[in-house]
Amino acid sequence: MNKDIQEIQLVCFRLDRDLYAADIMRVKEIVKPQQLAGLPHAPVFVDGVINLRGAVIPVLDLHKRFNLPSPVSDKKNRLLIVSLSGQTFGLMVDEVTEVISVPVQDLRPPPHFDVGVGAEYLIAVCLAKGTLVMLLNLDMIMCGQEEGN
Repeated sequence: MNKDIQEIQLVCFRLDRDLYAADIMRVKEIVKPQQLAGLPHAPVFVDGVINLRGAVIPVLDLHKRFNLPSPVSDKKNRLLIVSLSGQTFGLMVDEVTEVISVPVQDLRPPPHFDVGVGAEYLIAVCLAKGTLVMLLNLDMIMCGQEEGN
């Protein structure tokens, strides 16, 4: 790890009742959900594609990816437009809450889970204002397999 980095900025968002985060350097923009077009033979967690200013962007449903209950459609729902494995994707989240700065020394390894979001999808966990925040490993969201990889 680069010793010069003292803190990182994270975009925090809700999925179900939990708070997750993504490195702000990976988030290109945050937009309201848009009309989806179907995508044949896509993984079950890919809801379809959107046209964002001429770019066709696949949209991933993190609820499906992490086996969470289906989200309630809400005015707070947002798409995080992120860079995953060198490509641009939209991540559907329940709401974006804030951007926080976290000292690198406050990041802890994720616990191993038997249920819920598996450790392979997490880089670290930390406390922000007394709330547990789980930092996503964005590259693993597309790499992991649905049936037991």
